[in-house]
Amino acid sequence: MNNWITIQSAEDFHTLLERSADQPQIIFKDSTTCGISAHAKERLKNGFGLIDGKAAFHYLDLLALRPVSNLIAQELGVTHQSPQIIIIKDKKAVYTVSHHAIDPADIAKHL
Repeated sequence: MNNWITIQSAEDFHTLLERSADQPQIIFKDSTTCGISAHAKERLKNGFGLIDGKAAFHYLDLLALRPVSNLIAQELGVTHQSPQIIIIKDKKAVYTVSHHAIDPADIAKHL
């Protein structure tokens, strides 16, 4: 988790969107009071070695920053879910998955 970049604003999202032109970006939208989200987060921590170095990994506490989460869904044209992984390449969402389907090995295949 030390390599996870926290999204704290719309500006942070727009910055990562621009960076997606050069490197894949991953957003993990976390519902911090949800057991399923906690389990997904733990799977990500345990399998992070499969993703590390292949993309920039961003963390969003969507309960604290729901407007930013809504902005992400709107601008990328994805359905809001939580927990949720979104992979962005060239300023477009190319892969999204949620709930129990969040799996670091599967995420790595889409990078």
